[in-house]
Amino acid sequence: MLGLLSVGDVDEAIDVLNRSYFGNAASLFTGSGSDARKVRHEADVGNLGVNAATAAPMAFFHFGGRKDSFFGDLHAQDEDMIHFYTDKTVCIERWPNA
Repeated sequence: MLGLLSVGDVDEAIDVLNRSYFGNAASLFTGSGSDARKVRHEADVGNLGVNAATAAPMAFFHFGGRKDSFFGDLHAQDEDMIHFYTDKTVCIERWPNA
């Protein structure tokens, strides 16, 4: 399932993301490095795609998400098994050649 929502600006987008009960993944498509950086540091999601989809592309990326998207006792892959109390975000970015 895919949910799309149009927002007025990057601050509203971050607010919508952070108000959600779920926090598995989000994508941002932009040409602005400053907007991408702001979302990367302020969005409360487990996987973030900047100009890219957010599905975990490699087995060593976690898929646990945050908030009510989290399932189980701990994130199931790689170092996340060691960092039980760590709340990381995996961010995948893709920028076109100028």
